[in-house]
Amino acid sequence: MTRAEKIARLKDGPFDVLVIGGGIAGAGIALEAARVGARTALVEARDFASGTSSRSSKLVHGGLRYLAQGKFGLTRESVRERNALLRDAPDLVTPREFLVPVRAGAKNGRIRIGVALAVYDFFAGARSRRWRDAQALLTEVPVVAPDDLQGGWSYADAETDDARLVLRVLQEAQAHGAIAVNYLAVEDLLRGAGGVEGARLRDAETGETFEVAARLVVNAAGVWSDRLRDKIGAAPKLRPLRGSHLLFAADRIPLSQALGFFAQGDGRPIFAVPWEGAVLVGTTDVDHHADLDDEPRISREEFDYLLTSAQREFPTLGLRESDIVSTWAGVRPVVASGAHVDPSRETRDHLIVGEGGLLTVTGGKLTTFRSTAVAALRKAAARVPALARASETSCVFAPVAQRLEGAPPDIARRLIARYGAGAPDVMKAAQPGELETIGPTRTVWAELRWAFRAEDVLHLEDAMLRRTRLGLLIRNGAGETLERVGAIACAETGWNDARWRSETERYRALIARCYSLPADA
Repeated sequence: MTRAEKIARLKDGPFDVLVIGGGIAGAGIALEAARVGARTALVEARDFASGTSSRSSKLVHGGLRYLAQGKFGLTRESVRERNALLRDAPDLVTPREFLVPVRAGAKNGRIRIGVALAVYDFFAGARSRRWRDAQALLTEVPVVAPDDLQGGWSYADAETDDARLVLRVLQEAQAHGAIAVNYLAVEDLLRGAGGVEGARLRDAETGETFEVAARLVVNAAGVWSDRLRDKIGAAPKLRPLRGSHLLFAADRIPLSQALGFFAQGDGRPIFAVPWEGAVLVGTTDVDHHADLDDEPRISREEFDYLLTSAQREFPTLGLRESDIVSTWAGVRPVVASGAHVDPSRETRDHLIVGEGGLLTVTGGKLTTFRSTAVAALRKAAARVPALARASETSCVFAPVAQRLEGAPPDIARRLIARYGAGAPDVMKAAQPGELETIGPTRTVWAELRWAFRAEDVLHLEDAMLRRTRLGLLIRNGAGETLERVGAIACAETGWNDARWRSETERYRALIARCYSLPADA
């Protein structure tokens, strides 16, 4: 179904559920609502996953750090949902071993970390933790600083391509009958006897405005949620916090497993994680004071903090600014405690609140999107009785065939993981040579062709930063690929030369401003 056809169906409303926000929270809500038979629509002001949900640390984890805050329930929920995603989304959510070095005199010593991991394993129902002495650790990871090293703990967690996870959830929601449209912003909320009863929308592509009525309107707009709440006179509840990351080529930080360590000074946990054939280092946790409508970017202070931390942890590698392939920053919609606490001490619990007929769902974690969605929809069952059937026991994704004719096994697994039941269509779209990988990445050219053909790409950055991650994984936003990308894009979308020049200029400027080294680096 084309974007124009989806908008035509939106105009045919009303709907049982209208979800505002196309990140992981909104996608999860749309899926669970559609799964129980509610007539469901989702709209996103920008692109799907363009906010926090494409800018995370790529971890699907059980929240080990939350144990230190006494958040045992959150950790238990996270471990359960992580295990469900590992079961139901193989090769999209993948196991990842983590190793945490322990140093003499550190606040987080062998016993403290070991006790936390024992609780972690208890919630997971299986033991994954293992202690290595210093010699064994350095044999396995020789690039780690040996100073004061006592040994280290390993444990099991998971990682994902966060943007593709959102898109897979939206694909599943649409298979159950939901409609999802990007670049469709809420201009205002519609009110009636029952409070909020719909929204007036503006199409960013055409400028057209129209109204959509719904029995339930769900505010899943992430860091922008307070803006919608302001329209009904509700006081702000969020504290926007920025997390930034550096990406290195895999040969500059050679790791076979993820490494967790603690920054000097503030002692904040930092991860170095092998991801998509590269290694990311992150993250920070600072108050974000910039305009939320501006694309977030790493600050010089955050850049120095992460690079210095990596240099200290891997002293023999000689890491330099020139080794960094890309950077990115995301703004987390953290629920404010009201206290003047360090950003890292704010809770990561989700917020579910009904106000004047508007149901706001925000502040949660990538890992727990399904359980959060189910809890929110059950809360709204008085408005839409079918929502009472929402359940955490169903599979996250419907099972799909695990074979794909005509593709090498590794590429078949990749396409099935990212596109589910749509993987055969991606294969059929592939032209000669388009099952070859692009540069140092695992992405194949057919993924780009399919993005422009069938995944609601309106701008080049949608394809390069979210449908694929080429803009992060190749220097200069994968500028070296754009000639071939342009041939695919124009063939699939009908863009003319002038439109392509405009798109490349816009994209290159975005990469330079928000995904490269800070301007003063």
